[in-house]
Amino acid sequence: MDRVLRRIIRRFCFSDLIPVVMSRDAQTHIQGRRRMVVGLGNPGMEGTRHSVGIQVVCALAAHLGLAEHWRSDRQLCGEVVVVDARRLVLLRPQVLMNVNGVAVAKAASKYGVQPEDILLVHDEMDKPLGKVAIKHGGSARGHNGVRSCMDCLCTNVMPRMRVGIGRPSAEASVERHVLGRFRVEERKVLDSVLVQSVEILMSELAE
Repeated sequence: MDRVLRRIIRRFCFSDLIPVVMSRDAQTHIQGRRRMVVGLGNPGMEGTRHSVGIQVVCALAAHLGLAEHWRSDRQLCGEVVVVDARRLVLLRPQVLMNVNGVAVAKAASKYGVQPEDILLVHDEMDKPLGKVAIKHGGSARGHNGVRSCMDCLCTNVMPRMRVGIGRPSAEASVERHVLGRFRVEERKVLDSVLVQSVEILMSELAE
């Protein structure tokens, strides 16, 4: 069943990419490589642990003075900020986490971004809240949003920022934990995590 679902997602990802591959945006890539930072998550659930990637990318946009520049792009199934001066695209997919790869693949095609230049920001249960790490390629480690991106881009080379959210307590299920909102005492830690994450992203983008 899982294999069938992946085939359907992949077909959906690339069913309408051909017309935009040679768009003017994509041709810009020939003159200089663009990078894209993607906040993985569920639309409308930005305050939950599973969507902490969206919060990080929003914090990055605010740091760049572009918090009010998000625009919806129905073709991409997402919201974007394009920073021409930095050859940078910020993306917030507007589809469920398990099919975030659809929006990522469409945006990569439209803006001419290569998979190795796409930095995915997502939650990580194997790290406690307060810990952030960069991972360069490799497996999805059970993260459905990352797996969706791999399926749609047909590669696993994308670098990733893994933002720790910790594991659930003994009495809470994984689903309830990741879809739940940060507790009051966690929000103070989250504020420092967002600052730290933006600093790391800025350093990565400067390389």
